[in-house]
Amino acid sequence: MVRRLSAVVVGFLAGLLLASGAAAATPADQQLKKIYDAEWIWRQAEFAEITEGQRSRAGDHFPGVAPADWQRRRAYWSGVIAAIDAIPVADLSPEERLNAAVLRESLRANVANIGWRTYEAPLNSDSYFWGEVKPYAALENAADYRRYIGRLRDVPRWFDANIANMRAGLKRGFTPPRVTLNGRDATIAAYIVTGPANPLNDPFKTMPDSIPAADQAALRAEAAAVIDGQVVPAYQKLLAFMRTDYLPHTRTTIAAADLPDGKAFYQDQIREYATLDLTPAAIHEIGLKEVARIDADMRATIAQTGFKGSFADFLQFLRSDPQFYAKTPRELLGFSAYVAKRMDGKLKEVFTVLPRYRFTIMPVPDAIAPVYTSGRGGLQACLMNTYDLKSRPLYNLTALTLHECVPGHSNQAALALEAPGRPAFRRETYFSGYGEGWGLYSEWLGTKLGMYETPYEEFGRETFEMWRACRLVIDTGIHSMGWSRQQAIDYLASHTALARLDIEIEVDRYISWPGQSVAYKLGEMKIRELRARAQAELGTRFDQRPFHDRLLAMGSVPLPVMESEMLAWIATEKAKPAK
Repeated sequence: MVRRLSAVVVGFLAGLLLASGAAAATPADQQLKKIYDAEWIWRQAEFAEITEGQRSRAGDHFPGVAPADWQRRRAYWSGVIAAIDAIPVADLSPEERLNAAVLRESLRANVANIGWRTYEAPLNSDSYFWGEVKPYAALENAADYRRYIGRLRDVPRWFDANIANMRAGLKRGFTPPRVTLNGRDATIAAYIVTGPANPLNDPFKTMPDSIPAADQAALRAEAAAVIDGQVVPAYQKLLAFMRTDYLPHTRTTIAAADLPDGKAFYQDQIREYATLDLTPAAIHEIGLKEVARIDADMRATIAQTGFKGSFADFLQFLRSDPQFYAKTPRELLGFSAYVAKRMDGKLKEVFTVLPRYRFTIMPVPDAIAPVYTSGRGGLQACLMNTYDLKSRPLYNLTALTLHECVPGHSNQAALALEAPGRPAFRRETYFSGYGEGWGLYSEWLGTKLGMYETPYEEFGRETFEMWRACRLVIDTGIHSMGWSRQQAIDYLASHTALARLDIEIEVDRYISWPGQSVAYKLGEMKIRELRARAQAELGTRFDQRPFHDRLLAMGSVPLPVMESEMLAWIATEKAKPAK
């Protein structure tokens, strides 16, 4: 039965590709395929990854991150881009045109970042290289454990190379702003203890039964020796560097414009994440208009609750009333799991095909939870933050689960993984405008599916939409218009019901990660614009299921590519004879 279902899924998605114009390979297709197949093999070796089935896994060491490594990659990828550009676009079949557009734009961003030497700041308030050591996905077999131990042995070399890059960044003033790194040294401190309490030992606490007991014991002992003898000293060295050399000397300014050639750098970051060439001023104006629109929706929802008082009074009520907060981590996780399961029952109204790959819901690991965002979803799992429960309102959790889990990121990633006839790089390429746009669209889609059961949950969704609209204003305000950190915090606090801790963490993320936060709202607006176009042109023939199928079947693509593909789909649907 499983094989039959798999064949149905593959056949359906293959039909979607054919419907979008897939045809017999042309000579240009064959030429492009040689380019991206060779690039993928090179990339896997370059970044110490292996391919098992449809997934890439970390190898037995970390990639090289020395300046020479990055310059080698820049030269290679520049050559690949030139080779793609030499192929006439008109000679490519529709699917290969997609492949060319995706690969070219992703490599363009890689080459640009190497030119900016972003590797000299391998951390921000949200992500940091030392957090990549412990695997959060389950290790499934003895080979996985041996590769993990190999990476543990490589930690001293890898940390030293990153420290050298960070010293170079310090020298030229290319660092995250100091204010955004407060407390991040604590995420290193958790790993400087020896013995079983070190979190790097966690994967060995429960090992698969398929590994014989004697082998389990040997792997566990080998890892413990490597962790205590090699990895802990590397973390101790890193912690001393961070506290003594790095954190005290990071920049005190917050704008990307204050970095070397900062205005051009910020514009390029907007291009990378939103895949659009909008100026900061244009994005700021879009944000102000969206904030005004959503504010009216929020006030209408407040009226539905019967609350008597001002907007600020209502926000204070939501932030302080115990009815809106979980008493235990398990209660919060259970709420999110219930939302996901309710959504499972409605997926037949959203898609005509579903992926086989399943995700789980887990708490954010304790070591990073204090400085981590409220939730994050991906192929393996949705992580929900259970740290400081008084900062995790349940009225936001329906929207958060739809965005991160289903039909959002976890569902989206599984569909991309299982799409047939697609080169490996397409399964693992991610554009924030497309991916985060779909996540935010998924929150809005919940309004069409009855997912928000109370006005408070609807206000939570509107808070999340307002949050993303505020990002357009705040990101551009900070990085190109001279906004202060406090100005950004006050702006977000006065427009949303987000908890204070979340607001500060989020603003620090925008400060230390220029351009990334504008992708969400711009992507969602483009998807909703395309849906409205389809509804207007197809009228009563519009069915959201094939619309969503086509949108996700193409995989992660730049927003201009998504738009052209969906307009072509609308034209094809419109041309079909009425039934």
